[in-house]
Amino acid sequence: MEDLMVREAAENKGYQAVRRMNSRCLVVLTLTLVFFHLAAGRAVAQDEPEYRMEIGGGLGLMAYQGDFNSSLLKGMHPMAALVAKYKMNPRMAWAAQLSFGQLKGSSKDVKTWYPGIHDNQVDFSTSLTDFSVRYEYNFWPFGTGKEYLGAKPLTPFIALGAGLTFTGKPKLEGNVNAVVPMADGTGFVPESVVAFQLPMGLGIKYKLGNRLNLNAEWMMHFTGSDKLDGVKDPYGIKSSGLFKNTDCYSTLLVTLTYDVWAKCKTCHNDRD
Repeated sequence: MEDLMVREAAENKGYQAVRRMNSRCLVVLTLTLVFFHLAAGRAVAQDEPEYRMEIGGGLGLMAYQGDFNSSLLKGMHPMAALVAKYKMNPRMAWAAQLSFGQLKGSSKDVKTWYPGIHDNQVDFSTSLTDFSVRYEYNFWPFGTGKEYLGAKPLTPFIALGAGLTFTGKPKLEGNVNAVVPMADGTGFVPESVVAFQLPMGLGIKYKLGNRLNLNAEWMMHFTGSDKLDGVKDPYGIKSSGLFKNTDCYSTLLVTLTYDVWAKCKTCHNDRD
């Protein structure tokens, strides 16, 4: 009887040992499969290189906001731009942009009452050159997904930067003599302008191909000058402050860029 009990205990221990061994083998097999699955996925994600830069250009519309126009969309005129971007990673980039356009405005439909202008229509037009450097933040990692695991081919972004605005001497038409320059420097002062500007806005990016990108953006440019339209403080009251009572302009731009300067796959790619 004792021999039988000893034999059963030994068999039970052997059975438990086999179960433990099978469990360990199952765990090892599962981990091995997960490892190879992740390795295969990562290998697929590294089929394409990442690129450090984008270069390209675009076309769009530019609108003036100031003493002769307060609407964001009224009076838009064609513009062109050259752009270069340095991509720090799939979520962030520094962009340098050089834009060319024209600002136009009229006192005809302005509801605000200005001395000497209210009953005397005055129109202006001027050329504008804009250079800015800005920081862009993508809401999702931007890419095809083949160069960076989890990247999306479509993402919205926001941008904020700084730059300079250059305008030519405004061409004024109408009863310009109704308002003349005043002793304190206010009134009509048509002259070329170099002004500090602060661009900010938002947009959307889309991957047309492995190295081709389509961007659509709307930006507001706040300048430090009230003389883009040839009129400074039309009420005859001087103002102070960096962006107080100054002229602005908005841009609606579509750009096409091409990726250049591939990163080293083994040492510089931004992997998870």
